[in-house]
Amino acid sequence: MSYKQQLEQLGNKILNASRTELFLSMRFMGGALDSLGYTIDLTTRTVGTDAVYIRFNPEFLMQLYLAKPVMLNRLYVHMILHCIFRHMFGYEVYEDKDLYDLCADIAAESLIDGMEYKAIETTHSDFRNMWYDKLNTEVKVLTAERLYRYFSEHAPDYDEYMKLKAEFTKDDHSFWEILEDRESDGGQGPDQQPPGGSNPPEDTPEDQSDKDPEDKKQPLDLHNVAKLPKELEDEWKKKADRMKVEMEASGHEASDEFGSLLRTLNFVQKKRKSYRDFLKRFYTMHEETKIDPDSFDYGFYQYGMELYGNIPLVEENEYRESRKIRTLVIAIDTSASCQERLVQRFLNETADILMRQESFFKRADILILECDDRVQEEIFLKSPDELKKYAKGFNVRGGFGTDFRPAFRRIEELRRIGKLPNLKGMMYFTDGFGTFPKAKPDWDTAIVLFKDESEEELKLPDWAYKLYLDV
Repeated sequence: MSYKQQLEQLGNKILNASRTELFLSMRFMGGALDSLGYTIDLTTRTVGTDAVYIRFNPEFLMQLYLAKPVMLNRLYVHMILHCIFRHMFGYEVYEDKDLYDLCADIAAESLIDGMEYKAIETTHSDFRNMWYDKLNTEVKVLTAERLYRYFSEHAPDYDEYMKLKAEFTKDDHSFWEILEDRESDGGQGPDQQPPGGSNPPEDTPEDQSDKDPEDKKQPLDLHNVAKLPKELEDEWKKKADRMKVEMEASGHEASDEFGSLLRTLNFVQKKRKSYRDFLKRFYTMHEETKIDPDSFDYGFYQYGMELYGNIPLVEENEYRESRKIRTLVIAIDTSASCQERLVQRFLNETADILMRQESFFKRADILILECDDRVQEEIFLKSPDELKKYAKGFNVRGGFGTDFRPAFRRIEELRRIGKLPNLKGMMYFTDGFGTFPKAKPDWDTAIVLFKDESEEELKLPDWAYKLYLDV
């Protein structure tokens, strides 16, 4: 066995010991604790996760375990919380990644510090407590997204910022960028290998006999390794949902032990709606050219083939009724508060869902309205593919205040002259601040928000649906 293999084996033992202690103390977290594999990674000085593995430097791991095993437990939970709240997904939309890293760490640490479990119990510095008091008052729910917005608007001076980083930075986030690389190369990035390195040597029989059974218990579903970020994100969302159910089933007496974790999970879950489910509201029934295998009796079909040799008695119906989207309006708030990369992400995500689900008829109408306090531009597209091309070249026009009413008036004009047949609904991408029509229009409207404001902070009309883009 090579020296590197020995180090990895020792690292695995340490992480397994920490995982076992956490599981015995925090059973509601069992499913999440079982979801990460372990692998040695000498590109880091410390430890980090890419949502598939815990990647560790063995020297750091051994020193921390020998000196402060409780801190290793906290670090393990810290990385699990990054995954549960999907901090590493959508990383590219944040201009100041260093600030976002800090905000994600503060969000994770605040949740850990609010829990009452001996396996992670430690004392907090006065500096940390002072910032918790301030942030709980001004931000209320400490998610990475809300903290990022807060610090973007209330930037601390350099010395205070560096103190915050020293206090809250715990793990290596450089592996989060690997996820973005994996997205761009179709899941075949450099990270797609089994634990233990890119070319793990085959074990000899002697090596196998020396291995501790615990080292073989890698809590890793190997099919995850080649998955794209969106698939991994979906899997971690399911794990978060299961954790929430486990916590709720624990009863009221356990609520103090959870701290603010359950409340934060409820808050985030409420904000992250499914585009896929919502878009079904816009479906219309229409015939399209497509063989319908359910529209005739196979018995008569087979009888004709047997009687005449090659002549079926009933042909398949060449038309079938389908429920899909025929017409969709997407309005985009181009005021100064909206950023191009967020708009591009919204459009790309919408186009991906529409293409993936075959949600559009072959002939469809997608109207894009670019608006601030007036309609600056209107573009008609014919397919989700055209929507993706449009997103790639999108740039903000306008940049004045926000008044949503002109977009609604323009849609009504286009409906009157027959340019928007079968319109069921529109999606308005915005920060939510502006003037809405008082009366409900004749079509469904979804306000797609890119900030996770609580509803009482926004004055949205009762007749509009609220969706939140996870940024």
